[in-house]
Amino acid sequence: MKNVIILGAGGNIAKHVIDILVQNEDIGLTLYLRNARRLRNNNIAACRIVEGDVLNYKQLKEAIAGQDIVYANLAGDLEAMAKNIVKAMEQSGVKKLIFISSIGIYDVPLRSVLKPYRAAADVIEASGLEYTILRPTWFSGVNEVDFEITKKGEPEKGSVISQRSLATFITKIIESPEKYARENLGINKPNS
Repeated sequence: MKNVIILGAGGNIAKHVIDILVQNEDIGLTLYLRNARRLRNNNIAACRIVEGDVLNYKQLKEAIAGQDIVYANLAGDLEAMAKNIVKAMEQSGVKKLIFISSIGIYDVPLRSVLKPYRAAADVIEASGLEYTILRPTWFSGVNEVDFEITKKGEPEKGSVISQRSLATFITKIIESPEKYARENLGINKPNS
């Protein structure tokens, strides 16, 4: 059994990830969010649901303890959240983090709206965690799975990615966490 916690479980991408993961009996799923009423998934009876705030270190550390993988899909004070996540994971001995950032965080000049995403990525990359940072292009609601990835330092491609494509790739990382360890990847729909 692989224990996975989703931070920001009420979000759109997380909803798709949850829908895929609940079908895997080898995954114990913890859904962490501020308000459990925001969950829109149908089949979550077997999931552990924890109401909490990533900025509350004590709550976060308690929820992360015993997990194998942390998947974070958050908005807000991302640098402070990343610091709490890294600290809680290091204190709890949890190594694998999947963190959603944004396309364009390495552009010069850096747009102000992307500074929190860049700061969070910098915090995570400075840690000893086995992280995978994903930098998706803009989301679409198209019902398709079609994506390509680029490594940090390579030119970012594309302009869109479907939420379902991103969720599918996240679940592939959860299934084989060693595959993209300590990588920072752009992800987009090919030729978009």
